[in-house]
Amino acid sequence: MIVMKFGGTSVANFEAITRTIFIIGGKLDQKPVVVVSALSKVTDLLYRISDAAASRNVEEMEMLLAQLRERHVNLAGDLLAQSPALKEDAVAEVNRICDSLDSLARAVCAVGELSDRNKAIIISNGELLSSTVICYAMNAKGIRTGFIDARRMMVTNDSYLKGEPVVEEILTRVPGMVEEAYRGMDAVITQGFIASNLKGEQTVLGRGGSDYSASLIGLAVDAERIEIWTDVDGVRSADPRKVENTKYLEKISFEEAAEMAHFGAKVLHPLTIEPAVKKNIPIYVLNSMNPSGKGTAILRSELIEDGVKSVSFKENIRVINIFSMRMINTSGFLRRVFEIFSESKVSVDLISTSEANISVTVDAAEKIEAVVKQLSEFAEVIVDDDKSQVSVIGKNIVKLNGMLKRTFAPLKRCNVYMISQGASFVNISFVVDREELTEVVQSLHHHLFETPEELETF
Repeated sequence: MIVMKFGGTSVANFEAITRTIFIIGGKLDQKPVVVVSALSKVTDLLYRISDAAASRNVEEMEMLLAQLRERHVNLAGDLLAQSPALKEDAVAEVNRICDSLDSLARAVCAVGELSDRNKAIIISNGELLSSTVICYAMNAKGIRTGFIDARRMMVTNDSYLKGEPVVEEILTRVPGMVEEAYRGMDAVITQGFIASNLKGEQTVLGRGGSDYSASLIGLAVDAERIEIWTDVDGVRSADPRKVENTKYLEKISFEEAAEMAHFGAKVLHPLTIEPAVKKNIPIYVLNSMNPSGKGTAILRSELIEDGVKSVSFKENIRVINIFSMRMINTSGFLRRVFEIFSESKVSVDLISTSEANISVTVDAAEKIEAVVKQLSEFAEVIVDDDKSQVSVIGKNIVKLNGMLKRTFAPLKRCNVYMISQGASFVNISFVVDREELTEVVQSLHHHLFETPEELETF
């Protein structure tokens, strides 16, 4: 059994879905469990619907709801034009889902208040609509396809908009539900991103969570492989939107992929790797627009050579500098600092410490007002905005002779505010001014990947 996850661009329209169904049809002998995202841009549309409802903007809400319905009804009509009975059923199901969403949005609009629970329900509709239409289209193409509502098998805690999976419960539920759905079928289809808590209330995994859903399902069914189908030919040595002459990576380790995802690479959700590692399930990043391409294999570390694989970045971060003489020879100070971050649910990326100073980086989108207020009660706190984080990622890079010299040689003319080396020996990260990010990443990539000097392990 394999798990095949198709992102929004792979199910964006008639042409993309037709291609996706062709890809699935070539894998039926491997018993695919198909996980789909919402159609491209639909989740954004649903967020706009929720915002319009909360602000009681009836006109905009109705316009957006009509757009959502029209897009999916038209898509079902195009995909099922040769199967009138299936087309009628699919359109009826699309209308049922849209009617339910319409009722909820109007109820929210009436009170002018949007709870996290209702927002999770609203933004879940993209996956329900796409999987419904694609399931009917697969059956119309002769692929007998069973449908699984992911909300019955993907279980999270009570965080409605960023649910934390209850892995043991998922492992208990998924195998039996997949087996049941497969009876008399060639394939089964379900949704990424959406889930429910133990009380049956709807939750979501957070933006980009469909990859995570696929990996958790792969873990539960003990899949032979997990395929992440997107719109790029695998993983590259840098973001091609920022850097020219990026290199295609045929294979990388689980650890390298996790670091790339965490430190800014857009190809994978950062949590995708963890479930696959538990059972050593290979992950393949593939291009649905180029199905014959090899893509990138993500494998256990022993199968991967040492060396630099990627220059990744987070474009908009802030650095929080915490200074206090109380740190010196005082136990428990660090614990107190990070308890404050934890209580405010602010995620820290990089950490650097000295005798009297702690510097951390956080995403610029994080709400840090409460953190700064609490820290300021016992320390001097300075926040530096408009910064970017750059990370050089690769297996055993700290053991490569001359690695630090080659990393920092291109940075002679820019300010470096912070340096952090991962304990896993997989990354070296540093912070620069945001306005210099593009030049830094381009120069660093050129220096590491396009110059003839070789790095040797010592």
